[in-house]
Amino acid sequence: MAEWQGSPTAPELVVESDGGTQVMDPGRVYHVGRDPASEVVLSDARVSWHHAVLRAKAGHWTVEDEGSTNGTYTDGRRVQETGVGPGSVIRFGNPADGPCAVLSAPPRPTRVERPSAVSHPAGTSTFRRPSAVRPLPAARTTRIGRASDNDLVVDDLTVSRRHAELRAGPDGFEIVDLDSHNGTYLNGQPVDRAPMIPGDIVGIGHFAFALVGDELQEFVDTGEVSLDVQDLAVRVDKGRKTLLDKVSFPVGEKSLLAVVGPSGAGKSTLLNALTGQHPADHGTVLYDGRDLYRDYAELRQRIGLVPQDDILHLQLTVRRALGYAAQLRFPEDTAKAERQARVDEVIHELGLDQRVKQPIHSLSGGQRKRVSVALELLTKPSLLFLDEPTSGLDPGMDRSVMHMLRGLADDGRTVIVVTHSVLSLDVCDRLLILAPGGTIAYYGPPQEALRYFGYTQWPEAFEAFENDKGRDWAGEFRASPQHRRYIAMESHQPPRAPEAPRGPVAAPKAQSWGKQLHTLVRRYAAALTADRTFLIIMVALPFIMGAMAHALAGSSLAEGAGAINALLILCVGAVLTGAANAVRELVKERTIYQRERAVGLSRSAYLMSKVLVLGSITIVQAVVLTLVALFGVNLSAPGGKGVLLPPLLEITLAVALLAFTAMMLGLFVSALVRKEEVTMPLLVLLAIVQVVFCGALLKLTGVPVLEQLSWLVPSRWALGAMAGTIDLHHLVPQASTTDPLFQHSAGIWLLDMGMMIVLSLILGFVVLRLLRRHEPEIMRE
Repeated sequence: MAEWQGSPTAPELVVESDGGTQVMDPGRVYHVGRDPASEVVLSDARVSWHHAVLRAKAGHWTVEDEGSTNGTYTDGRRVQETGVGPGSVIRFGNPADGPCAVLSAPPRPTRVERPSAVSHPAGTSTFRRPSAVRPLPAARTTRIGRASDNDLVVDDLTVSRRHAELRAGPDGFEIVDLDSHNGTYLNGQPVDRAPMIPGDIVGIGHFAFALVGDELQEFVDTGEVSLDVQDLAVRVDKGRKTLLDKVSFPVGEKSLLAVVGPSGAGKSTLLNALTGQHPADHGTVLYDGRDLYRDYAELRQRIGLVPQDDILHLQLTVRRALGYAAQLRFPEDTAKAERQARVDEVIHELGLDQRVKQPIHSLSGGQRKRVSVALELLTKPSLLFLDEPTSGLDPGMDRSVMHMLRGLADDGRTVIVVTHSVLSLDVCDRLLILAPGGTIAYYGPPQEALRYFGYTQWPEAFEAFENDKGRDWAGEFRASPQHRRYIAMESHQPPRAPEAPRGPVAAPKAQSWGKQLHTLVRRYAAALTADRTFLIIMVALPFIMGAMAHALAGSSLAEGAGAINALLILCVGAVLTGAANAVRELVKERTIYQRERAVGLSRSAYLMSKVLVLGSITIVQAVVLTLVALFGVNLSAPGGKGVLLPPLLEITLAVALLAFTAMMLGLFVSALVRKEEVTMPLLVLLAIVQVVFCGALLKLTGVPVLEQLSWLVPSRWALGAMAGTIDLHHLVPQASTTDPLFQHSAGIWLLDMGMMIVLSLILGFVVLRLLRRHEPEIMRE
């Protein structure tokens, strides 16, 4: 930082150091050192007993070194005496990691000097100083966007070509969103149109703008951001069980932090709290001085999350998978060449150039993890979180992945990785070890961790957590020099008081519904057609079931009980065809859905893409099933006519509608279950229920409870429609065929068909609601 020029009368300053904050009066002199009598006491061995002096001189503040052994530094250079002021960061003893004092102006009630939504801008990278200052004309509109013809051009692919306008009026300025893709945010909250006063922050992509006087100050989130975690606590079972307890630590810019600990120590809970997926019950997460939970609507776009499970369709090639992701995440007005250039850029950055045409499922575990990371890097996140990225990898691949993360941090990101592996912790800047109960047992350089615990091997340290459960690991660490050095002194943000409970955050502003649906349909169709096993089953199943029904039908449905059996097999075939297509589709993509939903995926567009693709496939299969089953068969309908249409067409429509409804039932099961493994047993159960309650084997009319339950079974209505088409009671006069739903009448046939449509709509609505359970908790209403 250049030497700060003071005002004619030196102002008061706030100095933050060694975990404390005090206001400096320009009428006093402040000594800095290890001497307990100093006004600013720093308990670090690198600090001299009398190290430096802060004083007001000639209208401004200065820092003067008192001949210290290890020196005083501002902006990385050693100084003897220099001017300082709000925004200055002074380090003592070491220019990189020595204890520091952060100076800022005290709050003033009458005039806003700094963006109101940022805590202590001097301790941040983004808001420490503006990247540009632009004078604002008093009576015109300033248009902001990515296109070169804007008044203020923002070079960021997440920004729309014409994104927003800052309009000047008689009552001041107003920010107006121009229906942008990723939204315009005022102090972290999405707005369409809102007045803007001095001190407000307008967020557009990775850029922020603040009104200061008649100027517009621009701040850029370059990726070099810090994270300050303050007093996080998570409790469940009405507060009886603690998952995290008073967890506080700082993460510096361009750092790689590893989080380790025994099972049940709260690693996943911490990850969810830090990403905003499941906010902590108490405490604050500061993203470069901004409250992540309060400003989550805006800041979530700058957070990349790579879960343990794959977040890509494994059947697609690397390039196609990343291409579809780019279409979903970037604005609609992004040119194909722009998207492709960014895809190529991350492919090269992750070393995947030789793998672009390979299906993802054919890659090694480490390469697949690189593809997942590449997907998250498309939008240039500043914070990158990874959950168990080396799980299941051999030691060599483990080290390769960790070195990749080291490189990502060095390139200008903050990377936090939750891991069970201790093989490559040496590449990390900081190591956080959680003890059982969700407390901090250690935070600091990985090289010092084993020595701190008094062990030589990691297994011994982890065994100590299990064998000494009553030990106060957190208390011991709070009293240690490591806590003072790596937490108290490295945190640039003073502790914040807990805020009022925060309400739910709306889903991110997405692309137009139709555009998203178009992309999702093409991606899903591409993934299905690349799955050869699915294609074989999809083609074979209707032919097999149709052949069985044809054998039972014989040459005419009027011959014996063949009509009932043939219609029953058509029902079972349609149910199995439709349900089998869909019963795994949502649960197997749950991780993908959760991640994409967090960054703007439309819930209804996602479900509709499944309905359109699977529905089309299912209806074609149902038509093939019916035609194979009834080819050359005399349907024996009264007078050779159906109720309203030709008999074969009516039966085909009933089977197709049943298969579609069964497909919706399969989606319901897939949205309901937690694990893919349970879907196949449930598919068998569904088939059995359809047989029992369709009305072919049991008399349901007039039987309390059973009759009412059968109304919820799609095959009940489908069998009724088919039986009405051929007048089943006339062909097979027995008690079970006297069912009122089997009547050969237009009203009954339309009721049967209509009820399947109603069941499909109800199932679709229920699936849509069930999908909400798998969204980030902070987004739920």
